Amino acid sequence: MLHHSNFCKYALATLLLAGVSAPSFSQQKEVNTKTPIALRDDITIEEYMKVEPEAVRIIRHPVSGEIYYTTFFGDVIKIVEVDGKPQSKKVFSVEDHGIPRLQGAAFNGNTLFLAGNVSVNNNKGNKGRMVRYEMKAGVDKPELTVVFNTVEYGANKTTFDHGWNALEISPDKKYVFVNTGARTDHGEVQDNGGEYPNARDNALTANIFRIPIDAKDLTLTTDAAEMKAKGYLFAEGIRNAYDMAFDGKGNLFAVSNSGDYDHPEDMFWVRQGRHYGFPWIMGGIENPQQYPDYQPDPEKDTFLSKFAFAWLMKYFHNDPEFPKRPAGVTFTPSVQNMGPDANEYRDRKTGLVMDGDTTGVTVGTFNAHSSPLGLFFDNEKALGKDLAGDGFVIRYTGGPRNGVVNPSPLRRQGKDLLHLEMIYDKASDNYKVKTTRIVDNFTSPTDALLVGNTLYVIEYGGKQGGNKAGGSIWKITMPASDKILKKTKKKRA
Repeated sequence: MLHHSNFCKYALATLLLAGVSAPSFSQQKEVNTKTPIALRDDITIEEYMKVEPEAVRIIRHPVSGEIYYTTFFGDVIKIVEVDGKPQSKKVFSVEDHGIPRLQGAAFNGNTLFLAGNVSVNNNKGNKGRMVRYEMKAGVDKPELTVVFNTVEYGANKTTFDHGWNALEISPDKKYVFVNTGARTDHGEVQDNGGEYPNARDNALTANIFRIPIDAKDLTLTTDAAEMKAKGYLFAEGIRNAYDMAFDGKGNLFAVSNSGDYDHPEDMFWVRQGRHYGFPWIMGGIENPQQYPDYQPDPEKDTFLSKFAFAWLMKYFHNDPEFPKRPAGVTFTPSVQNMGPDANEYRDRKTGLVMDGDTTGVTVGTFNAHSSPLGLFFDNEKALGKDLAGDGFVIRYTGGPRNGVVNPSPLRRQGKDLLHLEMIYDKASDNYKVKTTRIVDNFTSPTDALLVGNTLYVIEYGGKQGGNKAGGSIWKITMPASDKILKKTKKKRA
């Protein structure tokens, strides 16, 4: 998410790996709800239910068909029906799984995988952690298995410490993929008050790992060569792939957000052994801090806003010790967006915000600061018409503010659902994408789940203990394929 392990600094003094907590039903306050708007006549939208604050993932148990969601502070919640209405029933908390900053969740059959981050060294350091549970019917207290813990490495005091988050199961069910985001905005030193001297990113950040599905009690280290030799380190140089998904052909794609510079947000076709450029390049635009003579100045560089947090905190600065690009490595570029939507960009020559539809320029991939999340593909070809088999992604940020047009031309649109028509380009051995908005007006949407032709989109819903009582899950009925329509008619009959 844009800066959301900046959801982040919860101080939990102890982690109690006790038995499974007693189930509880949550009670939600009544809040004003802003209804999303369908941008196609063949899409309908209704509010499905209210959810707990800080909702991050929505997933489905493929055996039972039950839907779960997770929160950033560690709750795993099953949606159950009470008097014909969906309700939240807590099944695990941080005391059960030991992950106080829970950002990843995925099912493989009956097995539930969870991943996230554990603060150490008085909240100055971090360890990544993944566990799994066997969620078989009739088992009240599923047994926990630790998949991995990482060695300690430096956390920081910024909003850019993204941590371990997205999970995705391989189509052959042999591996679980996990993303670990950057601990920096753009590769700068973040030493947490000198606790971790000269610490930038390392092998446990800004990379995608591939872990055998039955692995247990692994220790992941900052030795990149060791992690590659063991087959764990799958792809490098991706700032924060907060969501990943396989398409119907078995290709893995990831969507990532860039930093406080006006780099576009990347979508990558992720392949083993590839390097995708971070921290030297994001969104197809080079990071200027890598050059020894760099002197940042928002008055001279329109890509750097004078209001950007990383500028205000002096994370943009002359940095002659910035690491050199790895020798002999060719960076794999992002998927190129051909529009008609999410393809606004800042021109490198003029500094003006342009629309790719007008200039004919492709963008790598989405407009800056839009934070793409909730990536999925219609792999079952349950959708009809022009949507069948295609990809979709939501934008967490952007769009109007309090009903007023966003003043930033790079963020005029957002908080929406995008249809992605992926097109393989043989010449570049990469993909291009046609991107079209189909639903608008969400409130901080974080994840999406497609079941048949029904799409569930979950919203973050504000911080725990804050002035918001949680967001909503929206039930979006998409145009169905003939196969789904026949099944529906058969059930009604």
